Amino acid sequence: MRLTDRLGRPLRDLRISVTDRCNFRCVYCMPKEIFGPGFQFMPRSELLTFEEITRLARIFVAHGVEKIRLTGGEPLLRRQIEVLVAMLAALPGLDDLTLTTNGSLLTPEKALALRDAGLRRITISLDSLDDTVFKSMNEVGVSVETILGAIDAAAAAGLHPIKIDMVVKRGLNEASIVPMAGRFRDSGHILRFIEYMDVGNSNGWRMEDVVSAGEIVRAIDRVWPLEPVEANYVGEVAERWRYRDGRGEIGVIASVTQPFCGTCTRARLSADGRLFTCLFSGTGYDLRHLLRGGEGAVEGVSVPTGGATDDEIAAAVAGVWGRRADRYSEIRTSNTPAVGTRRKVEMSAIGG
Repeated sequence: MRLTDRLGRPLRDLRISVTDRCNFRCVYCMPKEIFGPGFQFMPRSELLTFEEITRLARIFVAHGVEKIRLTGGEPLLRRQIEVLVAMLAALPGLDDLTLTTNGSLLTPEKALALRDAGLRRITISLDSLDDTVFKSMNEVGVSVETILGAIDAAAAAGLHPIKIDMVVKRGLNEASIVPMAGRFRDSGHILRFIEYMDVGNSNGWRMEDVVSAGEIVRAIDRVWPLEPVEANYVGEVAERWRYRDGRGEIGVIASVTQPFCGTCTRARLSADGRLFTCLFSGTGYDLRHLLRGGEGAVEGVSVPTGGATDDEIAAAVAGVWGRRADRYSEIRTSNTPAVGTRRKVEMSAIGG
């Protein structure tokens, strides 16, 4: 049954975080000043098991979800992630299964294992081709060469199309926009530029640090003329542009300056089983308690010791989505100071 929220938006996409841990300390996501050696990540017992994730995914697919993206943290830190990929790939009705990674652990062997398990495509993050800039952003000394090797491994394994995500923050890597475009032009990969967002409360976000989608497109267009392309589907987050000479395309994700809340079809599941209806949510809905049982009630569902039934969980999900009215980016764009103090879940808990 296809669900719609209070603004008429269907539930189409599910992003599943499999871990809140990451081996990078990117300045726009998990700055090392906060996520340092003493930071307390989720105990393993709190993480959803692969079986629990698959059970929830099956329920979401029955509600109309067509696409699942595995995220983190860094999802390749989750041991035997390819086992989960195989379990999800076998779900009837799921049209698209993909994964987002920083690429540091994506060896040729891992890429092949993921493909053989049923992963269809992959997104890899790379914020600059300048090694000094890139290391200053990931804060752990991982080189550009390592990530380029991961991209090559994904391509060799047949994980197509490969999308490459670059978060742009003023004062750090805006000078890398054109070199990145040049490197991946005519490569068959799709480079996507992402405006620096105020996800969570730890990254020190300021509006003046945002390099807008318009600036990004103009910078590239001056070198290689661009033209707009229609979206692949309603709700696609990236605005598409192609090179006029036919040598590929780019995407720009502009949730700050050009919010797309009105067509957002995405739900997010944290590694500990909380359902979030917006990337900028403050609280989630505890589905793990429904799965595992115990005293109490969740969203009006009484939870016995043995856990809720699939029908009860499905009803809870439908209730959450049916009440959804999130449009944070639209509100933030028009009135940033008023929303800047609200608590939001960290990116590391629910992925991008």
